Amino acid sequence: MTKKTTIKCLIVDDIPKNLVALEALLKNESVVFLKAHSGNEALELLLANNDIALALLDVQMPEMNGFELAEYIRGSEKTRHIPLIFITAGSNEENWQFKGYESGAVDFLYKPINPHILASKVNIFFDLHRQRQEISRQLEERTEALRINDMFMAVLSHDLRNPLQIIKNSATLLKRQLPDPKALDCSERILKSSQRMAHMIEELLDVTRIRQSGGLRINTQELNLNSFLREKIEEIKKFHPSSIFSFREEENAIGYWDAEKLHQVFNNLLGNAIQHGEKECPIEVTINSDRNNIYISIKNSGEIPAEKLKNIFTPFRGEEARSGLEGGLGLGLYIAQQIIKTHQGEITVNSRDHFTEFNIILPKQTKIEDIKNIY
Repeated sequence: MTKKTTIKCLIVDDIPKNLVALEALLKNESVVFLKAHSGNEALELLLANNDIALALLDVQMPEMNGFELAEYIRGSEKTRHIPLIFITAGSNEENWQFKGYESGAVDFLYKPINPHILASKVNIFFDLHRQRQEISRQLEERTEALRINDMFMAVLSHDLRNPLQIIKNSATLLKRQLPDPKALDCSERILKSSQRMAHMIEELLDVTRIRQSGGLRINTQELNLNSFLREKIEEIKKFHPSSIFSFREEENAIGYWDAEKLHQVFNNLLGNAIQHGEKECPIEVTINSDRNNIYISIKNSGEIPAEKLKNIFTPFRGEEARSGLEGGLGLGLYIAQQIIKTHQGEITVNSRDHFTEFNIILPKQTKIEDIKNIY
């Protein structure tokens, strides 16, 4: 069971036995009771203590009565938030209750006090105070998390990306100038590794932007998905000449999308199809359309295990990573999903009968002015 946070309650009464009696009635291990015998003593305790959850004030006290003390409490920025409950032995006919509420009281109790009523009223304010403390704690955590996110993005975008770019440029230069096959192989490995690292950094930056601002920014333009995917497939085949593709185009495949972001999506999906599919089986890419939407299907041989399928779009999942240098961070499909969502579309996956198929729905008219309150 979670231990309750310790809070403070101020009790003010000029009669010592009344202070003892009230503390006994409200006995609570998670509450510290601050006892004052006068208004001046109460003000001293208020100055010396922060974050008081509740104040119980006797009305009839010499020198400074409860109403006068309440005015001082309400007049200070530090204490004006403290809920006040007045306790008095006076009669209802003395109109003190009205005066108490005028002084800022949240409740007014008459002696003799019913212990159950007192406890229930007081516990409400104790619980409310704990809730405020918890909200304040969570706000501090979120603020610190945002600060760390900002620092994280700064490190990724500058402190890591810039040196990595130098490594890539140096490896490219070495590759052009070194005739030795072993040296060429070494420079090629450096270049490929630095490219993978750069890709990981960009993925981490994308995830941070998604989590921090609630989504990705897109810049839409008119795009023909037929030519876009045809070029993408030809580009991939240069690096994977043994891969077989079957591409079925659609007559009307024009819409408004972010070409750069869709490049990320299809780079990931087609790359996964090559990596996890059987080489002798073609990767089927199909485009269909209706009046409002474009439907894209990417299908390859091989099934995704059921236990991995349910978390396929979860960031940092383990199954995307592989041993060796080809390993990833498990962010590609998550980012692809967020890009499609930002286009007001949908991406789903089916895996059965020895095949895996990703299906994408993209609205044809995804324009900036249409993208509101997606998340």
